[in-house]
Amino acid sequence: MTTYHILETPEEWVDLYGDYLYRFAFARTSDPEQAEDLVQETFLAALKSRHNFKQQSSPKTWLTAILKHKIIDYLRKSNREQTWDSEEALDRKIDEMFDDDGHWSIRPRRWDTHPGEHFEQKEFLKMLYDCLAGLPKRIAQIFMMREMEGSSTEEICQVMGISSTNCWTMLYRARNGLRRCLQLHWFDANK
Repeated sequence: MTTYHILETPEEWVDLYGDYLYRFAFARTSDPEQAEDLVQETFLAALKSRHNFKQQSSPKTWLTAILKHKIIDYLRKSNREQTWDSEEALDRKIDEMFDDDGHWSIRPRRWDTHPGEHFEQKEFLKMLYDCLAGLPKRIAQIFMMREMEGSSTEEICQVMGISSTNCWTMLYRARNGLRRCLQLHWFDANK
């Protein structure tokens, strides 16, 4: 078994892991200020409990685990306060994309390039996060948990306090909202 040694000073944690933890938190909250707060809370919790660190994982893994718990607490709290108005607005936008028979009103054009090529580009990532930020917060959180973190439907339902049917509906809304935003702001804009 590998034994790791915890770094002696919290300043080293910030220098070595601060950027990684911030990106991790931002990818799940889509809120820069909240991501910063969660990372700060993580460092404080780690500082207070560093005597409990059993050195069976790397400090990065240990700090990430603390951050995951902070994010889950934040999501649970924010979901209790969430309203449904923004999801209804997204439903109206999606409904506009289809006619009465359920066919596309305006057929989306075929994407000429492989999305994986764009994913590696910094500009595309920025646009993706901008599009995620434009989604209702709850829907964006569920999408991030599923597609970026790889959480199971069961895990998402437990954290968000929703049924599996509701989870799949919200994932559908997120994917459609992202597709529409990326089509408009990335693929059509980069013709």
